[in-house]
Amino acid sequence: MKLINESSKTKIVNNLIVGILAVYGISQKRFDLNEPTLFHQIVIEVISPVQEGLASSKKSLSSLWDNYLLIVNTSKENSVLKKQISRLESDLTTMEEVRKENLRLKRLLSYSDEMSHQRVMAQVVGWDSANEFKVIRLNKGGKNGIKVMAPVITDHGLVGYVYRVTDNYSDVLTILDQNNRVDVMVERTRTHGIVEGVFNFKCALKYIMRNEPVEVGDKLITAGVGGIYPKGIKVGMITDISKENFGMTLSVEVIPSVDFDKLEEVLVLIPNEVASTPIPVKIEEMKQ
Repeated sequence: MKLINESSKTKIVNNLIVGILAVYGISQKRFDLNEPTLFHQIVIEVISPVQEGLASSKKSLSSLWDNYLLIVNTSKENSVLKKQISRLESDLTTMEEVRKENLRLKRLLSYSDEMSHQRVMAQVVGWDSANEFKVIRLNKGGKNGIKVMAPVITDHGLVGYVYRVTDNYSDVLTILDQNNRVDVMVERTRTHGIVEGVFNFKCALKYIMRNEPVEVGDKLITAGVGGIYPKGIKVGMITDISKENFGMTLSVEVIPSVDFDKLEEVLVLIPNEVASTPIPVKIEEMKQ
């Protein structure tokens, strides 16, 4: 047992000595710095710019890719924004048209408030373009209470009268047609005459004696005779007067109060004794 213990002690001592020497040797070891050879220098000088270029290219490609993704995303956002702007502009246009329409309808209703007629509001849906809008078509007819010979007006003045009716539509012979003769009087002098359509959206005032004191600028209104048109509706304005070398009457040119080229909504006036039932006027009807 003594021999075993002494042997173990000797091994431990020897191991400690070896370990101490190993640590001392490592601490004393030096690394020699060798100068690069000519070959190594050439290799470094040739390869280093390539490595630098590759690193720069990698950085540029990475930046280019990021920019491409940014552009693609921006393009998509712009496309979405353009669609939104277009939709908003369309909505604004629609709202503006509705606002203008409501103003026209309010003026139209206000203009006819004092007339003892039932009123049917209608939209112009067709024109006889071959005859310079001498005939217009409305989107209301017999089902809405419209009758033949019913006068048609706007807040600007007289349009004409209904000469043909179906269940859902009616045709109006305008004052631009020479077959539509309107009894009128000069508002200023109370001179009576007849307005007939001629051409180019103009009318003629006939049967005015040469000695009548009518002037350019005088306004014409319906005289209320003939049983068709109520009295006092604006018809037009005198724009030219010429005295012919022969005859007893003047040649008088009239511009209608209504701009037929921009006509959109009208009121059909139905006398109470003609209308079978009252027809309420609702702005919402214009949307139908």
